[in-house]
Amino acid sequence: MKRDKKERRARKGGRFFQSLQSRYLLIILSAFLFVPIVFPVATILYYLLGVFVQQQDMQELKYGNTSQIEQMFHQQAAELSGASNQHISDTMHKLRERYPDASFFWVDGEGETKLELGGQIELPAIWSNEDSIQFMKEYTGSDTFTVLAFIGDKPLGQGFMAMQLPRSLVQSNTRLIFEAPFYILFLILVFLFFVALSLLFFRHIRRRLLRLQAAMTRQGEEGLPLPVEQEKQDEIGQLEIAFNEMILQLRAGRQREREEEELRKELIANLSHDLRTPMTVMGGQLYTLHKEPLSQSGRETVKQLENKIDTVSSLIENLLSYTLMTSGRYPLELALQDVLRLVRESAASWYPLWEREGLAVDIELPEQPLVWSVDKEGFRRILDNLFQNVVRHAAEGGYIGVAMIQHGEQSALVISDRGPGTQSASKEKGAGIGLAIVHYLVREMGLAWHIDSSAAGTRILIYPEAAADYFLNKI
Repeated sequence: MKRDKKERRARKGGRFFQSLQSRYLLIILSAFLFVPIVFPVATILYYLLGVFVQQQDMQELKYGNTSQIEQMFHQQAAELSGASNQHISDTMHKLRERYPDASFFWVDGEGETKLELGGQIELPAIWSNEDSIQFMKEYTGSDTFTVLAFIGDKPLGQGFMAMQLPRSLVQSNTRLIFEAPFYILFLILVFLFFVALSLLFFRHIRRRLLRLQAAMTRQGEEGLPLPVEQEKQDEIGQLEIAFNEMILQLRAGRQREREEEELRKELIANLSHDLRTPMTVMGGQLYTLHKEPLSQSGRETVKQLENKIDTVSSLIENLLSYTLMTSGRYPLELALQDVLRLVRESAASWYPLWEREGLAVDIELPEQPLVWSVDKEGFRRILDNLFQNVVRHAAEGGYIGVAMIQHGEQSALVISDRGPGTQSASKEKGAGIGLAIVHYLVREMGLAWHIDSSAAGTRILIYPEAAADYFLNKI
């Protein structure tokens, strides 16, 4: 039990450190600690490095640094307090032996140059105030390191002595580490490091999001996005897992949909087949009733039953045909046909029914053939469904018209009535199963159609799909 708890805590800890939020907070925290921690630490390191470099330089210097030489020279001058001129000269010679690269001279209290050792310049025999000022002005900050010290403890009592060395012997040339620009450069580099780290962090996130976006737009064989490979266990990784699970659910839903569609089609086909037998039996019984002596009311009832049986039979046939069409099992063989001849033949077979329903028939078709690439039986099915739709829904208008309109080389077949109109009809779905079949057949034959319906009646146009834009603009 305790082991499981430890493992769960370890997994939670691992997810925390793998989280994008934790990484970003770490960057922000480091940036906040940059000023109060990095600055002092950098200053201390900078100082220690400077001390180390200074110590190294001091070990490399031949006579020590400037501070040491100044301290030594002033101490020697202080020890000569009250000394004789000979003793001072002897001390100067000893210093010359100790520092052979240096030059020395001393001037007594009267301003007279008493001794000059290794001098490269011409000194005045008697020093005036102007000479002293000119000497100090010339060698202050120059390449020659110069030290002046009063002899004894009384200024100008015993005069002064001087020591000169090339500055390169007492001062290191390695000074870059002590320059402020390099310290500022270090801080700038640290700042740029945090900026680059942030840019890389967000660039990595953007690259993964773009990869996920591309996966969402890429489709597989079933028209569904393809799964993505999970890279890390962070927030984007969890999004990738959810995306893959969504694809699995879509695939399962698509599979269930196909199975339900196949079941529905099979059910409709079986139901249509099973309903034909009782409808045939009912038709035979009604035929027998016609031979029996019936009253006028009885004959009218039998007639209504026959009409209803015909309607139901037609609906069953349309339902079966639509099921075959949607399952891709309805055969169509396209060939060049004179569609006007097919219209005349279909209208002739419907004429007795139109006459019985009291419809005024107006057929105006030219003698010249109109050749379209259609399936012969399929085109007749289109005409039968449209004519049947007029009989069922527009018979009260008492009119049906069949004509052809032509604009240049473009021709269209027009079937019109004067019924109440089918405002809900559209060329996308039609009004009922019959018009749905018309829509399917028209599309599969490379044709197009349009329903123009109003309270004054309905007009249906059928034309080649290539002429769709032309006739739609004319309507």
